[in-house]
Amino acid sequence: MELEKILPYQTDMRPHPGPNRQNNFGLRTQMNALETLFSFVNPWECDENNHSNVQFYFSRFEEADRQFQLLSGLSETLVGSRRVRHVRYHRELRVADLITVTSHIAFDGPHMLTVVHEMRNGANGTLAATATDGYEPSISALKTLQSRLKAFQDPMPEEAAPRGLAVSPYSQRPTPAALVEAGARVCFRGTVLARHLGPGNKADDKFAIACFTDGVAHVWERTPMTHAYLTENGYGRVAVEMKLTWISPLKAGDPVKVISGLTGVADKTFTMRHHLFEARTERLAAVCDVVALVMDLKKRGAVALPDTARKQISGLLID
Repeated sequence: MELEKILPYQTDMRPHPGPNRQNNFGLRTQMNALETLFSFVNPWECDENNHSNVQFYFSRFEEADRQFQLLSGLSETLVGSRRVRHVRYHRELRVADLITVTSHIAFDGPHMLTVVHEMRNGANGTLAATATDGYEPSISALKTLQSRLKAFQDPMPEEAAPRGLAVSPYSQRPTPAALVEAGARVCFRGTVLARHLGPGNKADDKFAIACFTDGVAHVWERTPMTHAYLTENGYGRVAVEMKLTWISPLKAGDPVKVISGLTGVADKTFTMRHHLFEARTERLAAVCDVVALVMDLKKRGAVALPDTARKQISGLLID
């Protein structure tokens, strides 16, 4: 993907100075959206950048989705399993920030049936992150679903639409050997434990994202933006958009490994792809595409990638 052709990201990651929508804070709201989560940023959920780690955004979207399905009657029986979850990060959440999530169905979204989750700072209404969940029910069932789920429908918000990553789920089936031959590298190894399982006794989104975030520093280390470079300049690693596609389930006891590679580069952003494998059989379990940038930790804003970084990343692309 040529990232230079996409619209610029909102790369100022500082907390927003005040409300900008219509609800209890004087902010605009979706008419039929349901309140699906009330939470709080705990100190142990924050990373080296002093903001909430992305795995906890995913865990809260996962819980909000469970509550939305309970309240709306949406289920896999009606629409099939979720094909993709696409998350965009808009503003930082810091220690002690309140979290709220509202959820609704958008039939005008990027998928045949799209569930939209909007995460806000519960104290001032600032949009912190959005998630779009894609489902592909049968075309013949669509009219019935629109009628059955009418009470929970609202328009697709522009700020939740995918921007730097393709809308569709990842559909290829690369082998570990093929990825390594293309230039990707192993960056994480671990085991699925009982605490990583969701209600369906399968590893959940948080587990997959935690594997990727624990391994991603090793991907950055292959570029000129090494740990030493970031520390010296007061910079941090930041993801601004992620797309998670589950290929096959993982259960307790499964050994896993992550093989990751770089896929694109622009002036301020670059992309990478993480592949989560069940290590015993080398079965592909999940894939996560990521748009990343370098953030100035004092100014809380994006900085341009060094020329050397763009050139080096261009020479390491696996796509």
